[in-house]
Amino acid sequence: MANPKRRHSKSRRDKRRANWKLSLPGLVECPQCHSPKLPHRVCAECGYYKNREVIAVK
Repeated sequence: MANPKRRHSKSRRDKRRANWKLSLPGLVECPQCHSPKLPHRVCAECGYYKNREVIAVK
């Protein structure tokens, strides 16, 4: 296998690793209760999906 001929600096290594950060999930507003929720999923607050009650929330 090939081995590196010269050592890479710490800044060069860290520049490569700089893009491994997590991104926030894209949240949308629920049309029923206006709380943030993940798109294409049932709202955890009111239990509605596509203007229909899918689960009964207490």
